[in-house]
Amino acid sequence: MQHAAVTLTKSFDDAILEVTEALAAEGFGVITRIDMHDTFRAKLGVEFPPYTILGACNPKLAHRAVSAVPEIGLLLPCNVTVEADGGLTRVRIPDAREMLGGTGLSDAPELAELAEDAAARLERVVAALKD
Repeated sequence: MQHAAVTLTKSFDDAILEVTEALAAEGFGVITRIDMHDTFRAKLGVEFPPYTILGACNPKLAHRAVSAVPEIGLLLPCNVTVEADGGLTRVRIPDAREMLGGTGLSDAPELAELAEDAAARLERVVAALKD
C-alpha cells in the first residue's frame, strides 16, 4: 500500500500530540486509538516498542462516502501509525486514493472526488509534520 512516512526527532508522546493536531487542522478527529505495545503486553506477555494506531476520521467526508457507497465503511477510519524507532518517531499515513485501488470501490465515481479531497488533506498533514 502506498503511504507517506515521516520521521520525527521528537518523543513518541509529543509525536502523537503533533499528529493529532495536524489531523485536526485538516478536519480529521481521532476516533480510535490502539496502543499495540500495551495490547501485546496484556494479551501476549510480550514487550514491544511504543506503536500506536490512530483511527482518523473526517466526519463530512465519511458521511458523504458512506452515503454514496456503504461498503466504503470497510476502509474507515483512516489508520495512521506512530511508532518509536530508536530515538526517533516514525509516522505513516496512507494515500487515500491508493486505499481504494484493488477493492472494486475505485470504480465508484462518487468516491473519486472524495478520495482526492482526503488525499490532499492527508498530504498537508504530512507536510505539517516534517521537522
